[in-house]
This record gives sequence, structure tokens and C-alpha cells, in this order.
Amino acid sequence: MPLSDLDDEDYPAYTTGRAAELLGVQQAFLRSLDTAEVLVPHRSEGGHRRYSRRQLGVAHRFRELFDDGHLLVSAALIVRLEDDLAAANAEVAALRLRLDEK
Repeated sequence: MPLSDLDDEDYPAYTTGRAAELLGVQQAFLRSLDTAEVLVPHRSEGGHRRYSRRQLGVAHRFRELFDDGHLLVSAALIVRLEDDLAAANAEVAALRLRLDEK
């Protein structure tokens, strides 16, 4: 693995155990998100789950929503809508930049 991979937010660097430790959750929490297909980790050649930093952020957000009393279905909807909003905001910013260049 090149060291530059460690700078990549999408590089699957964390095992389920390490990811759970970093998030302060049980491994079963991460497995349940995978089973529900709301956070599907990368898989190693041997089939082991591997999480990226970006996925750890999403898992952390799910944990926050669960702690606030949301059920899985509502938490998944909130996370999806937050992602959609962030993508739309990025697109608007890019379009504004293009307009400013003209």
C-alpha cells in the first residue's frame, strides 16, 4: 500500500474491530449497518469488511441519530438527505465559480 492511500478518505484501511474501537461501538453495530445495506463496507480478497474514513464518518452519524432516538429507517433517510444536500451545495458552488469566471 502506498502511503498516499492513507490520505484518501475512501481507502478501506480499517478492519471492523478497529473501526468499532475508533467509533466506540460494538462490532455488531457495524455489521448491522451492513446487513441493512445502509453502510456497505469494502471487502478484502478474503471477504473481510474494511472501512474507509468516509464510511467511519457515516457510521458515526448513524450512531448520533440512534442516540437521538431515531430508528434505522429514519436515520437512513436523514443520512441520505444530508448527502443529497451536500452534493447539491457542492454543485451550486461549482456553478457559481464557473459564472464568476465569465
